[in-house]
Amino acid sequence: MGSALTTIGLPVALGIIMLGLGLSLRVGDFTRIAKHPRAVFIALVCQLLILPALSFGLVLAFDLSPVLAVGMMMLAASPGGTTANLYSHLFRGDVALNISLTALNSVIAVFTLPLITNLAIAYFMPGGDTLGLQLSKTIEVFAIVLLPVAIGMFVRWQWPSFADTMDKPVRVASVVILIVVIAGAIVSNLDMLLENLGQLALITVLFCLLSLSVGFFVPRLFRVGRTQAIASSFEIGIHNATLAIVIAQTVLGNTELSLPAAVYGVLMFFVALAFGFGLRAAYRRADAAEDAAHSDAASGAAQPTGSAGRA
Repeated sequence: MGSALTTIGLPVALGIIMLGLGLSLRVGDFTRIAKHPRAVFIALVCQLLILPALSFGLVLAFDLSPVLAVGMMMLAASPGGTTANLYSHLFRGDVALNISLTALNSVIAVFTLPLITNLAIAYFMPGGDTLGLQLSKTIEVFAIVLLPVAIGMFVRWQWPSFADTMDKPVRVASVVILIVVIAGAIVSNLDMLLENLGQLALITVLFCLLSLSVGFFVPRLFRVGRTQAIASSFEIGIHNATLAIVIAQTVLGNTELSLPAAVYGVLMFFVALAFGFGLRAAYRRADAAEDAAHSDAASGAAQPTGSAGRA
């Protein structure tokens, strides 16, 4: 059962998830990036540079075993998941920017994920198997990530009404399959998971929370708009855990490598939800304070006029 899940179920699940992404994409989603160059550039810097550095620091601080350390770095290098679009919609982010970032990140990840994974293996597991240095494995990652997206985009281009009809069912199927796959990955590696659950739960929750925070506050620091910063936050904070699991188990053939992604894939739903509600509450208070200040200013401006009239 576990073998069938790894060799057949995982790639099929990821294929459906990436096909669903493709069905929602148009060429314009890539060209739209030019409309928000600052937001896109900052999000990419956070995704490609800050997050791997953040994950590396957490791995050293928690003193993870070499295999789990590489698994965490692989998770950090994974692009944003399609679930980020749902969270962005729920908490009033710029969903169009989310879709564009997911598309761009998925393309870039074909190159950066093997690179970061190789660097992590070289540091934590000298002499271990590598991912990107072997041409066959690079092609495999390309096929896993981009081929289903390209097929989905082709379907939308040729049969847009069919793509619209299938978009919601494929999204629902993606979520269901994601849950089944992560549950299967946990069950099939239950002994190893229980042995490392304490460390993995805490480090993955911290990583998710820090990723969401970096994705929101760094863009805001550089005066990116609120809705774009919310989109960036969920894009950077919600990783494609299924992709990390598939590469760990089917490409590298190491189930232990997939454990950080499996634990993260379960816990990130709750962390992202709490973060989103926290943002919403903070902005409601800020907006209320701003409205009160404007009201006070308006009252103060009206007061002299009234006094003059009475005089």
